[in-house]
Amino acid sequence: MLFNSIEFLLFLPTVFFLYWFVFKNQLRAQNVLLLVASYIFYGWWDWRFLSLIIASTFLDYFIAIQLGKTDVSKKRKFLLGISLAGNLGMLGFFKYYNFFVSSWIEAWSSVGITMEASTLNIILPVGISFYTFQTLSYTIDVYRKEMQPTKSFIDFAAFVTFFPQLVAGPIERASHLLPQFYKNRTFDYQNAVDGVKLIIWGMFKKVVVADNCAFFVNKIFENPEAYSSGELFVGMVFFAFQIYGDFSGYSDMAIGISKLFGFDLMVNFKFPYFSRDIAEFWRRWHISLSTWFRDYIYIPLGGSKGTQWFQIRNVMIIFLVSGFWHGANWTYVVWGLFHALMFLPLLLFNINRSHLITKSYGWLDFAKIGFTFFVVCIGWVFFRADSIADAFQYLMKLFSFDSLEINYFFKNNRYLLSSIVCLVSIALLMIIEFISVIKKRSTVKISNLIAIILVLMIFFMGSFKNQLDFIYFQF
Repeated sequence: MLFNSIEFLLFLPTVFFLYWFVFKNQLRAQNVLLLVASYIFYGWWDWRFLSLIIASTFLDYFIAIQLGKTDVSKKRKFLLGISLAGNLGMLGFFKYYNFFVSSWIEAWSSVGITMEASTLNIILPVGISFYTFQTLSYTIDVYRKEMQPTKSFIDFAAFVTFFPQLVAGPIERASHLLPQFYKNRTFDYQNAVDGVKLIIWGMFKKVVVADNCAFFVNKIFENPEAYSSGELFVGMVFFAFQIYGDFSGYSDMAIGISKLFGFDLMVNFKFPYFSRDIAEFWRRWHISLSTWFRDYIYIPLGGSKGTQWFQIRNVMIIFLVSGFWHGANWTYVVWGLFHALMFLPLLLFNINRSHLITKSYGWLDFAKIGFTFFVVCIGWVFFRADSIADAFQYLMKLFSFDSLEINYFFKNNRYLLSSIVCLVSIALLMIIEFISVIKKRSTVKISNLIAIILVLMIFFMGSFKNQLDFIYFQF
């Protein structure tokens, strides 16, 4: 079920009414309602895959209970191993089985050995990477004795399946979200208003910015040889805003919807396109994933301690794993490697934490922002391309500088209007975010007037004819 669908437009008010008017002040009933609603929300896509999320829920609930009963080191490690094997096993099978089989065959073919192997027609369950990491955070934290296992299966299951952030994050930590299911929740009018504004802001990013940009991006990436260097540059920039509008738009809507039910989710994006280097970009982009990797992989590996070689190794591992997390394609691995190579000079010269605090922005800062954005856009070409060869073909044509013309975007009235919509919506997005940046906010604060303008833009400029899934549903 998509946030920008008619079904969800009916689903959300129904759950909201039952939650606050029928089950008001009934904590257990509210949690049961959220659990049932979440199963309906997820099952609307394909009810068969509810079995996976239910299996993961049962596994980690009972593993945590057993962890809470023993202090024997070997037994605790064994129990954690079962959780890791079960969760990562399901993730690996559904997401990477065909990839590994195909890669194995291609590797032998490259040395002249022909092999045959059957691949399965496996459907990737929506959101499996997100809820797998969310449940693992719970088991690992209980193993580390950083939190106590919950005794309520309903509360834990509601935490795992919480529908606003179930399929595309933010990836919530159990220590932050799970305790919120234990506490009585009262309706807060201002909190609800803020939530509605965030939903509007996220919807604007998705259907006005992202989906309008997608029209041009899909055309250009399908056949880059047919376009000039200038048109490829615009296509690359449009994809940067497509993926940002699409993914951060989902996160904003998820946070806003959660506020309607009295829940607080972590901020997942902090204006990443105003970053002055790659290190700052990763402190602002997909924060819930980058901090997950930091706390559960990077720091256990030794983090920034030890010799410089170990620091480089740890950085390479984190970025490569991050790339591989995104999908079963070598393009994502190369994308992760590209960001690692861009990050390493900052680490080697010990300037990777130079931009933790911003007092003001000068011309040098804007130059750094522009350069960092361009570097990120180059990385996005690998992320978007179907293959590594396609990505290099795109970049070679881009840097051939054969022509800077961008006539494609003005070839007829439809293209001209869509181009104007893209440019105007991107400009408005960046202006609103820049105001938040200079005011040192962690999220956008939207006035009533801006909210009305955004609603009008969604209604008149939103792309609804060809309803597009959120990009990160595939991860």
